[in-house]
Amino acid sequence: MKKTTPIENLMNVMARLRHPTEGCPWDREQTFSSVAPYTIEEAYEVSDAIEQNDMSSLKEELGDLLLQIVFHSRMAEESGDFDFNEVAQSIADKMIRRHPHVFGEEEQRSREFHGDEWEAQKKRERAEKAQRRGDALPSILDDVALAFPALMRAEKLGKRAAKAGFEWQKIEPFFNKINEEILELRSELDEKEISKKLVEEELGDILLSVVSLARHLKVDAELALRRSNDKFESRFRFIEKQLSEAGKKPEETSLAEYEALWHEAKQSKQV
Repeated sequence: MKKTTPIENLMNVMARLRHPTEGCPWDREQTFSSVAPYTIEEAYEVSDAIEQNDMSSLKEELGDLLLQIVFHSRMAEESGDFDFNEVAQSIADKMIRRHPHVFGEEEQRSREFHGDEWEAQKKRERAEKAQRRGDALPSILDDVALAFPALMRAEKLGKRAAKAGFEWQKIEPFFNKINEEILELRSELDEKEISKKLVEEELGDILLSVVSLARHLKVDAELALRRSNDKFESRFRFIEKQLSEAGKKPEETSLAEYEALWHEAKQSKQV
């Protein structure tokens, strides 16, 4: 009997789960769209394991993410579009194309790699994709996925535009833009009849401007907000603990008391 590799074992498991008569009812009824949210969730759990420096969890979460890739590949194989091996070969081919200084001819390998070569290759790939879609003019913003979290997508869109020269070189205009957007929001809020749609639009412009500033400062806005979320959660839990020890319920706490405890949480070395 041929000995199978771990990835072959996983692919066989997925094939069995998707078997039309002997498989799992839940796995059989899934589609690309229904599985996609789990794929995104698993990617975040990988990121979280890395953030926590938990290697045991990272191994488990990488396995969960790999399962998602095998799941999608199996469904594509069933529909006759592609299979897992084609997915693996496709990314291998892409990495070889984008690294001529490693995999190319001797003359290419002897040259120092430059980032503009990488960008030129990606530009050619975007042009090829646009041609397959029937688009006459590819955009530098092509392939920035709609499914990205909004902050991450804003960062990637801005980064692409900056590569085309659409970027301030100094920091002051970024602050000016943020202040301008804040004033526009305040102006909208001063109207007799406030438009929720316009308020949403102005708030979005503020967020986009802040992400642009973060990108200019080489700060990952998504990661920065995640860490601020963690800090907020830690401080609020500190407040809850203090209230519990004082025998007080959160709903009976005044805003002034909350603010005093928040200040105490900020001063605490634990949070």
